[in-house]
Amino acid sequence: MQKTAIPWVIYVETHSLFMLGLSVFATQFPSFLFSILGGVVSDRYNRYKVLLATQVLSLIQALLLTILILVKHYTVWEILAISTLLGIINAFDVPARQALVYDMVDDKSDLANAIALNSSMVNLAKLVGPFMAGIVLDKLGAGICFALNALSFVAVIISLLFMRFDKPIAHNSSKKVMSELKEGFAYLKVTPEISSVIVFLAIMSLLVLPYGTLLPFYANIIFKGHASTFGYLNGCIGLGAICGTLMLASLKPSIDLKKILFIATLILGIGLVLFSHTTNLILAYFFAVITGFGTMAQVTVSNTIIQTTVTPNMRGRVISYFAMAFFGMMPLGSLLLGSISGLIGAPNAVLAEGIAALILLSMFFFAMRRKTSSLQKLA
Repeated sequence: MQKTAIPWVIYVETHSLFMLGLSVFATQFPSFLFSILGGVVSDRYNRYKVLLATQVLSLIQALLLTILILVKHYTVWEILAISTLLGIINAFDVPARQALVYDMVDDKSDLANAIALNSSMVNLAKLVGPFMAGIVLDKLGAGICFALNALSFVAVIISLLFMRFDKPIAHNSSKKVMSELKEGFAYLKVTPEISSVIVFLAIMSLLVLPYGTLLPFYANIIFKGHASTFGYLNGCIGLGAICGTLMLASLKPSIDLKKILFIATLILGIGLVLFSHTTNLILAYFFAVITGFGTMAQVTVSNTIIQTTVTPNMRGRVISYFAMAFFGMMPLGSLLLGSISGLIGAPNAVLAEGIAALILLSMFFFAMRRKTSSLQKLA
């Protein structure tokens, strides 16, 4: 709900596509700067306690944002500052939370399904949250929307307090932080099956995935709608994503995940091309579902490939590189998209993202096939 409300509040205040991009940048770029450190913390200390701490801090930032909006004396820069605080918190939250999924699963053959179910939960929130946010923004205002978000953290913290682990879920290390950072990078260099997926995600996050930045413009200008229209568009993307993750959760462990990544990225590119210039709202909802289904691959499938391949002692650090690829490139891409949209228009910019997805898909998988053929000849 907060993720939906912040861009809407900023767009209503500024009517600037660049400021929309800046709002995403403020939330996500700090995660890029600190996520490697967050990965080291996840590997060195108790992940459960790290996650509990990040949720308490997230509650505090949500309360600050709620108070700021409810007193009705705020500037866009104050909202961006609190968004930056959330980005820093997420840099430590994501590696600990994703790595904790591994610790929660006793039978590791079920890990891929567990990751997909975890992503289904996240995408269910992405479905319900924007719908609720759109209605609340229209009827009750942004302050109530942020207050409900703050309240939700209470349930999260209580749930965490009820969790119990029978075995240690992290180890304390006597190594220096810089040594562990270098170890993580060296590990990626010798595991191309992981590093290639991270590189692909990084490029997609820069050139394709920031399309959501322009949804307030589509809702307000293209479709002549209000906050609820924006919420419904976001919700349709969430609906597509949850359909994708439920499909992934039902797959057999032996399935080739890179084929799933290929198919879903193809669907994402086609969905963006179809969505870009449509002026019919019903069709736009349908194309948003298709786009959301394809978007699922970039995070869920990439995360699954990494989690089922990485060695346990490198898990937190490798996930932090995964978070860097996503949270680091996405805000830069949002700034780039906001600037380009001002020059060529939002529909053309989204069309360019769809075409970029199809080109990148072809380049990446052609390179992967060549590499596989070379290895087979050497064998």
